[in-house]
Amino acid sequence: MILLTASSDFFQYANKLLLSDHATGLQIKEFARKNAANALSVANMVMGMASILSSLNGHHHAACWLVLIGYLLDLADGAVARQLNACSALGAKLDDFADFTTFGIATSLLLRTSDLLDNILCMCYVLSVFVRLCFFSSGIPFMYRGLPCIYSSAILASASLLSGGNMTVLRVIAVAMILFMISQNFYPHDKVLESQTWKKVVYAGGVAMVFCSSFPPACVYYLLWSISYILFPTSLWSCKL
Repeated sequence: MILLTASSDFFQYANKLLLSDHATGLQIKEFARKNAANALSVANMVMGMASILSSLNGHHHAACWLVLIGYLLDLADGAVARQLNACSALGAKLDDFADFTTFGIATSLLLRTSDLLDNILCMCYVLSVFVRLCFFSSGIPFMYRGLPCIYSSAILASASLLSGGNMTVLRVIAVAMILFMISQNFYPHDKVLESQTWKKVVYAGGVAMVFCSSFPPACVYYLLWSISYILFPTSLWSCKL
């Protein structure tokens, strides 16, 4: 009788343990679903901070490529959030903080020199990204007002790599990008990973280019990608599902 009771208690305990493990597994899966996109936003922010440190330590090549990696992460986080039905206020704030870090501060430091005017240009660039992120909601579904800052950053980072950090070239491009960002022009939502197959292929090509970062012309890919968004926003990049 004692053995039967002990055996029954053991099976009850094992059953509770299995149910507890199952519940824990479900909680972990739910946590992962809710925070997968947030993890990408945090990774984007980390790329921005790493780029800032690289710029301050004179590692120009690394600083530019870290911005371009942030560009890919930013395009992915929104798609992941929508795919997993995990959009949240926290995710939106994290995305904005990450964008400001990578495409505002980190990108502006690519323009930094000891010259006062260049430092003023850096501050103007950061302020234009800040204004773009905070105040330029278009109020129109699937449209941005002003050029999204990820494209201006990709153009600056790519041009910086191709020109070897030529400040004359970068100053001209930075002024043009500031004007595009604070303009009243409308640009379509760039849901690259939720649109036509060829756009997903373009994104995959961008990922592949990261592994070719030691080959200088690889950044031409990002330059052409971003310029095409400015020149053909509606005909090429509108989010047609």
